[in-house]
Formats: sequence, C-alpha cells, structure tokens
Amino acid sequence: MVPVGALRSGKPTAVGEFPDLVEFAQLCKKMKIGLIQLLPVNDTGYQSSPYFSLTAFALHPLYLRIADLPEAEKFKDKIAAINKEFGQETRFPYEKVLHAKMDLLREIYTENESEIGKKAEANGSLGAWIKDNPWIKPFAVYRRLKEAHGEKSWKEWEDHRDVTPEEIEAIWDDPKFRGEHLFWAWLQEALDIQFSAAAKAVAEAGIVLEGDLPILMNDDSCDAWAHKEIFDQELSAGAPPDMYSPEGQNWGFPLHNWAEQEKDNFAWWRQRLAVAGKYYQAYRIDHVLGFFRIWASSHRDYSASLGRYIPYTPITSGDLKKLGFDKGRVRWLSLPHIPTNELLNAMRASQMNETDFALATKKVFSKALDQVGTEELWVFKRKIKGEKDIDALGLHPSARSYLINVWRNRLFLEYAKGRFFPTWNFRGSRAYNSLAKEEKDNLEQLVQKRMARSEKIWEAQGRKLLSVLVESSPMLPCAEDLGAVPYCVPKVLTRLKIFGLRVVRWHRQWENPNQPYIPFEDYPDLSVCTAAVHDSSTLREWWEREANQQQFAGFVGVPSLPRVYNPGTAKIILAKIATARSRFRVFQIQDLLHLSNRWYSEDPASERINVPGTCNEFNWTYRLPAATSEIAKDKDVIKAVQELSKIKPAKRM
Repeated sequence: MVPVGALRSGKPTAVGEFPDLVEFAQLCKKMKIGLIQLLPVNDTGYQSSPYFSLTAFALHPLYLRIADLPEAEKFKDKIAAINKEFGQETRFPYEKVLHAKMDLLREIYTENESEIGKKAEANGSLGAWIKDNPWIKPFAVYRRLKEAHGEKSWKEWEDHRDVTPEEIEAIWDDPKFRGEHLFWAWLQEALDIQFSAAAKAVAEAGIVLEGDLPILMNDDSCDAWAHKEIFDQELSAGAPPDMYSPEGQNWGFPLHNWAEQEKDNFAWWRQRLAVAGKYYQAYRIDHVLGFFRIWASSHRDYSASLGRYIPYTPITSGDLKKLGFDKGRVRWLSLPHIPTNELLNAMRASQMNETDFALATKKVFSKALDQVGTEELWVFKRKIKGEKDIDALGLHPSARSYLINVWRNRLFLEYAKGRFFPTWNFRGSRAYNSLAKEEKDNLEQLVQKRMARSEKIWEAQGRKLLSVLVESSPMLPCAEDLGAVPYCVPKVLTRLKIFGLRVVRWHRQWENPNQPYIPFEDYPDLSVCTAAVHDSSTLREWWEREANQQQFAGFVGVPSLPRVYNPGTAKIILAKIATARSRFRVFQIQDLLHLSNRWYSEDPASERINVPGTCNEFNWTYRLPAATSEIAKDKDVIKAVQELSKIKPAKRM
C-alpha cells in the first residue's frame, strides 16, 4: 500500500505523480509483489485528506506530471523551479505544491487556450473526451463557481446554490465561461491519459492495481451540489465511539438517500465503478458498514456521542409506557438533568474570584438552563439543539466544558417525537444508574429486541446495495469492515464473495480474558490481512510504543523478539504475518522498507500517513525516504521482500 503522492522519481519532484507508478511497478515486480494498493486519488481541492473529495469522478491535479503535457514545452524552467523548491522536502507541503502546480497549469492553459479550444470542438480529441465523460460538465461548472466564491462551500454561494441539470448545461454552454470550463476539462483529460497509461504499465508488469472508493461524499462536493436528491443532508455521517475515538467521529458528510438512488437503479454508483474500472482491477470499499447502516449525528454537534444508526427499529413511547415509564420519567431518561451543586462545583474548580464566579453562574443559568419546577435541578433550554449551540453562548470555559459533557449524558436520544434510540454510552448515564435493577433488566431486553429487529433490516439493505456493486463491475471488491461490526456483515460479504479486512493488531478475541490474537491459520481465505493501515501507526511504531510486546512475542512463538525494532525484528514479524491464510497479505511500503537498515527515520511517528482526529500539515503528506531507483539498489530489502513473497499460508491445526 502506497499513496501516489509518496512516490519519488529519480529527479527531484515536488510530489509523487501518476507516471511514477510505472517505475514503482518495476520495483514491485522485482520484489515479487503482486498487488499495489492506492489511497483515493480524486480531486479534494485544498483539503489534503483523500477522503474529502470534491467529486467521485475527477482526478487530483496534484498527481499530474506537467512536464509530460504537449503544451508544456516552453515551461520547463518553471516546472524545474517548482520541483527544486519542494523536491527535497521530507514530507510534501500540500497546499504550497498544489498552488504552485495550479498556477503554472493556468499559465500553460492560457498560452494554449486557442489550440485547446479547437480540440474541444465536436470532432476534436478533447471534444470526444468530454462526450465520453459526461460528469465533467457539472464538475467544471462547480469548480469555476467554487473559485469565483473564494473556494467557499456551495452552501455559502451567493447564487447557483440550487440548480437543475438543465441549468448546469446552460451554464456550461454560456460563451462567457467557455474558456474557464474547458480548463477543467483539459486538465481532467490530461490526468486521465497519464493515469490510464500508468495503470496499463502496472497491469503489464503482472501486478494488480487496487483503488480505494470512499462510501461517502464530502458535503462540499460537486456531487452533493449537482445531485442533491440522492443525498440526505439533514444529518452528518460518522462512526460511533470506540477505544480510539471515545466521542465518536462526526465527519460532516451527507448520508446516501438509498430510496432515491434506487429509482434510477443506482446510476451514480454504477457510473462511479465504471470510471474506477478504467484504472483498477480491484477496489477497497471504504467503511463498508455504511452500506448496512450508518451512524448519523446532528450537524449541530461536534462529536458523534449522540449519534444513531440509520436504519433502526425505534423504541417508542408506547414501548416505554408498557414498562411503566410515564411522561415525566421518559423525560428523565431522554434529557440531560443538571443538579445545581454539580454545576457550581465544576465552575468553582476553575478558581475564579467571587465576582467573576457570580457573573459566570448568572450567565449560565439565564442563557443555557431552565429549572425543573422548584427543584435544584435544571434542563437545557429548548433553543439549544447541540454542542455548537452551547459554544455559541460564550460561557466561561469551565461551564462550557461541563455543559458539553452533560449534554451527552442521557439514556435515550429522542430523534423524532415518540421515537428513541439508546445512546452509545447509555449504561454510564445518570438516568440509567438511577433505575432499579428490574427496570434496568427490562430496558436491556427492550434494547436487545430492537437491535435484533434492526439487524435483519441491515442485512437485507447491505445485501441489496452491495449486490449492485458486485454485479456492476468485474473489479475484485475488498471491504474495509472495521469498527462495530454487526453479525450480518461477514455473512453478506461471504455470500457476495467480497474480501474482508483483518488488521493483525485488532484481529483478536476481544471478549476473552487477555484478548488473545486470532491465529494466522484461522484467518479466512476471503480476506485481506495487513499489519497496519493509513490511519494507524506503522508496525515499527506500534511495536516500540503501543504493543504489549511480551504478549505478541508469545503469540508468534518468538519470546526473544528485540524490544527495539530493527530489520531482524521486522523480518520475524512480517514473516509470521505472511503466513496468514488470507488470500492477500498487504503491507504498507514503510513496513517493507524496515527490512533494511537504510530506510529508518529517526522518529517512527514521522513515518505515519495520518493521525485520526487531527487536522494539520503533517497528515497525508508522507513521502518515500528515497527515489524508487535508489530503493531498487538496496539488495537487502529486495531479497527480504522476495523471501516474504515465497511464504506459504499456515495450515489449519
């Protein structure tokens, strides 16, 4: 697994580009590697995460080799200047490189606009390409409008927020904007040509090229703008809380409107797979759980603590009434309640002086809370609908922190009148812990019944939607099935012959004492085994800073494994992982390079691709430590990877 931007060619380049895959494929062939997996390569604008794409179809201009454009002959010095300025960086500065490349591409286009315009005529090469790629018209219009509005989200535009297909076509045809629209078409045709040629070279080397298709689209995307009807933008998709994200993940992405998409037989998905199939022989279905059910939160919350599954068979007011809960007690279960003393104590902990304390408390009670009768108990004002509303009140930091935590403290989320979903941490809520044992038992049984009913709905939905993907493309489907996985998921994936994902450090018997690792001989054939993913630490960093070394060393049967990671440690661990019975054993390029002493960074954390929950210039900007041609000279790493490739899967006991 390697991001395109990580590749380095023999000459200094600002960032990895599609043509670099050709040389990289030859290195992989030499190593006896049979598959190259990429991260998403769609245009994300000035957002570095490849999972925040502006469309499901357009490729990222960052990966275009400008020097290979026929129109770039006069601009060699400027191309060289960009590569010289950024080519020696350990990690590429995403925004700076993108700005430099886009500015130069604009200049090249302007210089050749007349000639490019001729190619855009009906009988020209660009005109034919536009006809074969109908998605380019709305994308070109969207990109021009986005630039005209200072790169703001389409929801903040002064005009053209709501458009029909006919209106988009009319804007595309407007002579005033023809040149600007053709710029984006010319750019995408060039990217398509280069990526297609690189993909062909990878295939000719006998290597499978695997792409990555995120299930969700960016809220600020051409697709969400031009095809509003196929997305549900009232809620925000994400993931529920887990050990790594205790507040869950609120991604801000719209949900898919599956009912609306079914009306045209999922044409958007079929077109998306057809475009991906031009380059790939296999694809990774990012967050496959979302095809079964999605975790949806409010746009007015930062976290996903108060999210819920969609679809879900709700617990109703009638259900709770049958269990003996009247309206007052249902309110207690579904709304956070705040004791006066608890709030005051939380604010006193900040050690304000008495005057500031009096002003701060007065502001909290007047702006945020309503008293419950005459009790020393409070609830949030009705106007407060989420964590962002609490933030907007401008309260003292101690009050803000306390109230946001309390906001999540409820047993049930009432997401529609009389319809309830048990919050993810409902057993830790004030309301749950106030109940008698019999009441808790009754509620537990009710929650389990509703989950069991929902599971049947998830299974049917997942089977139907994933069947569309499988039947729409000859590409090999591989699923990223991590997280809180419903029982129905592996059953559906197996039935449809979709490969699941097994990350060694997380593939464990979590319900058993000491949470033992699952033996490699028990990995299913219909799976992809990997040591690390783009959101995790590398194997080296995991071993040195995160792993229970004694437990893992015992698991692989080598108690003497060194505590400090070195090529010997790497060889032992990678060789053991390579015995997994999974059809594919996929390793990050960083983990393979650690088989040689030459490619160790001083700080193992610097070799990560992404740190989830953070937004900075570090994420998504990883580069190989040397050019592909230099790595190809390292006989130690070549030989070590070749030996890995010869390892046969372990036999079941």
